[in-house]
Amino acid sequence: MGRGLGLLLLSQALGLLAAAARGEGGGAAAAEEVRIEVLHVPEQCGPRSKKGDLLNAHYDGYLASDGSRFYCSRTQNEGHPKWFVLGVGQVIKGLDIAMMNMCPGEKRKVTIPPSLAYGQQGYAQGKIPPNATLIFEIELYAVNKGPRSVEAFNQIDKDSDKKLSQLEISQYLKEEFARDGKKRHPSVHDEILADIFKKNDHDGDGFISAKEYNVYQHDEL
Repeated sequence: MGRGLGLLLLSQALGLLAAAARGEGGGAAAAEEVRIEVLHVPEQCGPRSKKGDLLNAHYDGYLASDGSRFYCSRTQNEGHPKWFVLGVGQVIKGLDIAMMNMCPGEKRKVTIPPSLAYGQQGYAQGKIPPNATLIFEIELYAVNKGPRSVEAFNQIDKDSDKKLSQLEISQYLKEEFARDGKKRHPSVHDEILADIFKKNDHDGDGFISAKEYNVYQHDEL
């Protein structure tokens, strides 16, 4: 990972970019499921992906209606595979579902209904029409502990009191800023810190507990 990725993932994991997945439907549409076809599984299959893991993958997206390709990760970011945290809304809900329990080197072809993709609105910028069923061909390269793992929580929790103070998160942000070496206005630090607590300090006590931080169930403090 690049030096600046830790800061990006911290902000994403703490709620800055974890908005609700687009296109979640109701009624009968909610019963639709992702169809998964496993194309290849390596002999050594592990670790398997789970909610909260940091994944590295390439994927191509196609419209089921005519087979036209609307997305190719290999043409983005100088061809580097995509990094994202599984299960927190950084990709459409159908992909979060489709990429659970995968291992590095595994390939899948998945079919995602509109209710788990872009729904009735579609996504004009991505050339996806309303009510579109999507097909993705996915190749997974890496499965790592994500930023909401117990390790990440403990890294920020300097005094080991099982809750994150504003001082602890502020210091972590400063360390990440120093690592990536990019110049930022001081207000950026304050804005990120304020937004983190606004989104995650649900009881307003000035701390973010392990529950509020949402350490996933497969991790234990």
